[in-house]
Amino acid sequence: MNKAQWRLSLVDPPGVGNGKPRHGYEPLASVWHGEEDAELLEKLIRFYPRKRPRLILDATVNGGRFWRGSQRRVVGLDIERRHEPTIAGDNSAMPFRQNVFDVIVYDPPHIPNQGRDKSKDFNVRFGLGGRSPKECDYSFAHTYPSFLAEAWRVLKPEGLLLCKIADYVHNHRYQWAHIDLIQAARAIGFCPCDCIVKVRKGPIVDPKWKHAHHSRRQHCYWLVFRKSDRCE
Repeated sequence: MNKAQWRLSLVDPPGVGNGKPRHGYEPLASVWHGEEDAELLEKLIRFYPRKRPRLILDATVNGGRFWRGSQRRVVGLDIERRHEPTIAGDNSAMPFRQNVFDVIVYDPPHIPNQGRDKSKDFNVRFGLGGRSPKECDYSFAHTYPSFLAEAWRVLKPEGLLLCKIADYVHNHRYQWAHIDLIQAARAIGFCPCDCIVKVRKGPIVDPKWKHAHHSRRQHCYWLVFRKSDRCE
């Protein structure tokens, strides 16, 4: 980094903050140990946009936990009306015109229903309407392309797509959800720009498990995509 670049790194990018020098250079770390997604998401929204986002879409808003205490202008979309989203609708067929949003946030289901366990019905909880089928390898990856196509349509040029995603073990196989999402996003036209590893303190542990064949998942990812052919 030369002197000119270093000086620029001390000043907020156009439209972010007040344009005054910061007290020291504080890059965003690639590993996040904080407990709250809301805190990390706020950092992502401050760090990556080229200008201050005016309108944000949470395409899987659910109970809105990402935005507790936030003053940002957020449109919450959810297929389940009981969550009282801003707009009830399907994120694979969004009721918005094209090029509307500066940032889209996406937090899809991370784990299909586990065998006969009905205590955590992810299909009902996330409004999927059905089990992840055997034909789709018990993965939700088949839902990514339709969402991503709509995200591309309603996102402004150079806009950001921020996705929380977790790999998991299901049907005795490691499911590479974050790779499936990256490949699907690239196919639509998104440019993958960054990856933040979020450490989780409480991985799922089932007392019925007797033998471990995979390491326990103690992390998830926040992936950063841009509707552009470049990241910077």
